[in-house]
Amino acid sequence: MKKLLKIILLIVGVYVFLYVNNHWIVITERTYESEKIPKSFEGFRITQVSDLHDALFGENQKKLIEKVRNTKPDAIFITGDLIDSNRYDLEQSLTAVRGFVEIADVYYVIGNHEVAINQVDEIYDALQKLGVHILPNAAIWLERGGEKIAVAGIEDPLNGADTQIMLNTAMAHVPKEFFTALLAHRPEKFDIYTKNEIDLVFAGHAHGGQIRIPLVGGLIAPGQGFFPEYTAGFYEENQTTMNVNRGLGNSGAPFRIFNFPEIVVVELKAK
Repeated sequence: MKKLLKIILLIVGVYVFLYVNNHWIVITERTYESEKIPKSFEGFRITQVSDLHDALFGENQKKLIEKVRNTKPDAIFITGDLIDSNRYDLEQSLTAVRGFVEIADVYYVIGNHEVAINQVDEIYDALQKLGVHILPNAAIWLERGGEKIAVAGIEDPLNGADTQIMLNTAMAHVPKEFFTALLAHRPEKFDIYTKNEIDLVFAGHAHGGQIRIPLVGGLIAPGQGFFPEYTAGFYEENQTTMNVNRGLGNSGAPFRIFNFPEIVVVELKAK
C-alpha cells in the first residue's frame, strides 16, 4: 500500500512540475540605454511576445492577455511562430491578438512555422483586419513629441530569401542615425544583425533551449543544435544588442523543463 501511495505521489508531483513549467508565465524586465534614443522616447515600454505556437493560457487567452496588459506597454512586438504548423489553430492565437490590440499598437513578423504551414497570406490578412502592423521586410516610423524611431521587421529565411537581402529591403529608407528596433525571428543570425549595425533586435525561435540546465543554460535550439549560444536575454556586440525571448509555447518537444513561458519587457532609456 505504501509503495502504491509513493508511486501515486510521484506521478502527481511530476504532473504538477510539468504543468507549472509549461503554464506559469513569467515577466522579464530589461532596460536598453542608448544615445540614439530621442528624449521623447524616454521610458517607452516594448512588450515582446514570441513563439506562442497556438498554446492556450486560460479561457479565451485571458491569462496571457492580462499578463501583457499588466506590463503597461507602449508597443507590443510579436516575433514569429504565432501558430504551430503541427496543429494549426489560427483562431486560438488570434484570440490573444484581439486582446493585445486593445492594449497597445501591435507589430508582427512571421516565424518558420508560418512559412512551413504555407498560410502566410491568410495570417497576414487576419492580423491586418485586427489592426496589427505587419512588417514583411519593411519598416515603420513611430513618432513622439516631434521625434521618431524606426521599427523594422524581416520575414523568416525558411521562405527561401537571404537574411541580408531581406534586411536591405527593410532598412532601405531608414537612415543610420535613427534608432532602429528590428523584429527578426531567428537569433542565430546575430552576426548579420551586427554587421548591419542594427541597434536593438528582438528575436525568439530558440524556446530558451527547451530544457534549461541550472548554471549552464539551454540544452538545444533549432538552428543552433546542442548547448546553443543564443537562448535568452541580452547579447551585445559592437553597436548591436539582441534580446532573445524564451517564448510561450512548444513545438516538437512537448514540455519545457526549468524554462517557464516568458513575456519580455524592454524599456528604452535616453543616454
